[in-house]
Amino acid sequence: MAEFDTIAKHLIHTYPRDFARFALHQDDVEVLDVIDTEQPTVETHRTDSLIHVQVGGDEALVHHEFQTTDSKPPMPRRMAGYIGRGIEQYGLPIYSNVIYLRPDAGRTDPGLYLQERHGYRVLMQYKVIRLSELEGQLILDHGLMGLLPFAPLMQRPAGMDAEAWLRQCIHRAQEVPMDETVKANYLADLAILSGLVYKSETITTIISEATMYESSVVQYFTEKALKQGIEQGSRERAIEDLLDVLEIRFGLAASDPLAACIGAIDDMQRLKQLHRAAIQVPSLEAFRHLLDEAE
Repeated sequence: MAEFDTIAKHLIHTYPRDFARFALHQDDVEVLDVIDTEQPTVETHRTDSLIHVQVGGDEALVHHEFQTTDSKPPMPRRMAGYIGRGIEQYGLPIYSNVIYLRPDAGRTDPGLYLQERHGYRVLMQYKVIRLSELEGQLILDHGLMGLLPFAPLMQRPAGMDAEAWLRQCIHRAQEVPMDETVKANYLADLAILSGLVYKSETITTIISEATMYESSVVQYFTEKALKQGIEQGSRERAIEDLLDVLEIRFGLAASDPLAACIGAIDDMQRLKQLHRAAIQVPSLEAFRHLLDEAE
């Protein structure tokens, strides 16, 4: 997740107005500042971004939290903490948003934290944004440069296949007027994010076709950072696929310690072996035993 966090925060710092307009669905937004996201408390907490804005003459904060998977602790608890600390520290209204990057993430996020016990009511609401449910073409049409690298993760136009949509997004990013070195980074950001849903071979082929120049920065990102980002995306997909098999076959709950153990595995080859084993083992206990033996 660290690679995707870094990209998201960089894009927000570079294009804060795009993200504020996107969250609030308003064009009349003035960005005053992008606030350092580290919130000093007894235990350091870090939100993904706080954009200090002025909307309709009033100051407010726009908060984005990016997620590739469902979080632990659950997102409502995390968001209650972020919102509460933000209100305490800045004393401004906060528009909080959780943006789920992967299609299978955030499906059960209720968009609120609610406590109702013995007359004590606590309610904190936030907006849940699942990119796979948004129309990507709108981002391209409205020229939101900050959001364009996320467009491949969104819904493609009706009748267009996935590869054609990725190609269109990359072509549109290539057309954005900017310095070539900056554009190399911009294309790399798009490519790494795309690795969450597209195969590495597809991404590198199209990026290579779209890149009309040679530079050390392009080479660095395509050979190193791109590879790392795509591998991270592939790992997360492999974990999700493995957990899906265990859930379908044996009813494995997301709260089961076994799920957390699988989520901590970094070795792609091991994840592939476990996936095959999950399809073949006769019971969940047999899978647990197999996992314990491997460790």
